[in-house]
Amino acid sequence: MPDRERIMKSIEVKNLVKTYGAAETAVHALKGVDLDVFEGELQLLVGASGSGKTTLVSIMGGILSATSGSCRIRGAETIGLGQKQLQKIRLDNIGFIFQGFNLFPALTARENVEVALDLKGFRGAEMRRRAGALLERVGLGAKLDAYPADLSGGQKQRVAIARALAGEPRIILADEPTAALDSFSGKLIMDLLQELAREKNRAVVVVTHDNRIFDYADRIVRIDDGRISERIMPEKGMAHHHGMMHTTFEPAAAV
Repeated sequence: MPDRERIMKSIEVKNLVKTYGAAETAVHALKGVDLDVFEGELQLLVGASGSGKTTLVSIMGGILSATSGSCRIRGAETIGLGQKQLQKIRLDNIGFIFQGFNLFPALTARENVEVALDLKGFRGAEMRRRAGALLERVGLGAKLDAYPADLSGGQKQRVAIARALAGEPRIILADEPTAALDSFSGKLIMDLLQELAREKNRAVVVVTHDNRIFDYADRIVRIDDGRISERIMPEKGMAHHHGMMHTTFEPAAAV
């Protein structure tokens, strides 16, 4: 692994606070979080439900606003920006992957990817060519014209990854990408995300409860009650650390 001092920070979060409501009913989702995300690495955000990890990744992705603090995306401060400015930063830098896939059921796999390419300004034959190439990249070249209802969970998630890659983003944010998948499908998804980080030099952040995927991480950050409680740099081949057990993937179903 390269010298981390020389790796460019893709995201820099400083003293990030997010509060919902006010006075006695206020809910403090984030309580002064500091976090760096590096290109070329796959970082896991782990923690119990309600710990603040999805809130954190939503702010890093420019989807949710913060109460205070700083969040820089490839050097550009996002806190305090308007929706149009945030939309441009998202479009230029970030690809999102969700647990529920978020595919349009009435569109084919290719058309689902074309929606994202259309937002990037591609049209016609070039848009179709790029959508096909992206689906080939994730191993779905034979499923271009398949609808989501005809795809397995793992295949749907790979369509979602192809869509996330439509703008050639430098940052991939994935919220529970393996939670709805069997072990074999989850392994394929994590192999792909790891390749995007290590071989394509992207920054990949995965929010997860899934202890089967801990061995894929270059960094593991645990969040408890709105604060970073632990930062771990796993050693290669590590099976467990601080009670976080690794579970070996075993083939369960074709994807």
